[in-house]
Parts: sequence; structure tokens; C-alpha cells
Amino acid sequence: MRRRRPPRAAPEGTTAERKTMLRTLRLLVSASTLMAVVGLLASPAQAAVWSSSDQWGTWTNGGYTLYNNIWGGGAGPQTIWANSYSNWGVWANHPNTGGVKSYPNVSRNVNRRISALRSATSGFNVTVPNGGAYTAAYDIWCDGHTYEIMLWMNKYGPVGPLGSRQTSVTVGGHSWDVYRGSNGSNQVFSFVRRGNATSGTVDIKAVLTWLRTNNWFGDVTLGDVQFGYEITSSSGGMDFRTNSYSLTVS
Repeated sequence: MRRRRPPRAAPEGTTAERKTMLRTLRLLVSASTLMAVVGLLASPAQAAVWSSSDQWGTWTNGGYTLYNNIWGGGAGPQTIWANSYSNWGVWANHPNTGGVKSYPNVSRNVNRRISALRSATSGFNVTVPNGGAYTAAYDIWCDGHTYEIMLWMNKYGPVGPLGSRQTSVTVGGHSWDVYRGSNGSNQVFSFVRRGNATSGTVDIKAVLTWLRTNNWFGDVTLGDVQFGYEITSSSGGMDFRTNSYSLTVS
């Protein structure tokens, strides 16, 4: 049978001395607890490698360039941050008014004709808010800024593509409603995914080949491939996060 320890003897000294000792111990415990709490509060989450609230803030990493890119009228504050080209995000607080306010994005220049491309694929994984008005989209430029191809992977709120709907097609690994129009400076072809996706892979070469085969353009040169968030409104402040991103060209 396990024996119980005898009770510990009371400390020597007067009752007043014992009370003083107890008060001192309580103060020491309280102080150490407070220091531990302060230490926790003073240790914020690991800061991003780069961030900027500048309208045209840019950062280059691994052959890619990240842009804060606040270009629309009536925009509010916006901060972009990044740990790398494939792990970045933006906090934006744009008012609930019409018109695109910004397109924070990651960009890479390819500079190769379609006929010289064996493949061009991209993968993405994002976390986007359930509020505001925006689209998570690729913005692809060909022959300089002659042709703009947008691939809308995810959209929320009252947003819509430029031009008129032409057809529906399954190409590049996704099913789209395809729109065609002009912004006065260049032709715009918008592929709006039929159903939102927060992750996936896109065969960009297949989309470009479809446009060429249908005579919407010729053997154009693929220039900048951008991916980001075209934000119309994010009142109160909202987070857009790119958890991972890749572009592979051969």
C-alpha cells in the first residue's frame, strides 16, 4: 500500500512574517506571469520579406515582379506583402463604388511566339474573401499590349468582363464563357470560368492556340503573364492571399 507523505512543517517565524512572505510570493508569481504574457504579445507573427503601401510599389524575386498597382479612380489604401513570388498577398480597403481600383499581381515576361512554345502552364492556390467585388484572374499580354487575354478563375460581387459573350468552350483544363471587346487601346479576350476555383492548373498554351486557331489573332508573341486580384471594392479592409503560384514555360 502506497504511503502518504507527512505534511510539510509550517515555516518558522511569526504570523506577520509568514503573511509578508506569502504576499511576496504572490507578487513574484504575478510578475512572472505578466512578463510571460507580455513576451507572447511582443512576439508578432513572422513579418513578410517585403511589403509596400506605395501606389506603384514593386519587388523582384526569382525572375518575377510583384506590383501593388493601384490604378483606378477613387481607390482606398492597399498594402502588398510577399515572402516570395509564389507566396504573397494584399490587404485592401477600397470603397464600395463602381470601377476597378487596383490589380495587385505577380508578373513574368516570356517573350516567345506561340509557334515556338512547347508548353506554358500555371498553377495557383488562393484564399479570397466572401465579400466586396473582385476577380482572381490571369492577365496575359501578347504582341506588346496589342492583345489582352484575361482568365477569370474566381469572381465575387457585381463584376463583369469587357465586351460581349461570344461562346462557351472547354480548353486549358477549364470550362469558360468567352467574351470579346476593346478598351480603346487593345483587344480584350476574357475567359470567365464557369464556377469559381481557388486552386488548379491552367494550360495557357492551349488557350492561346484556341484563339489562334479561331483566327482571333495570329502567331503572336507571348509577353507578360500576370496573376493577381482585380479589385473593385473591399470596404472595411479585406485580405487576398496567394498561397502558392507557378508558371512553367518550355
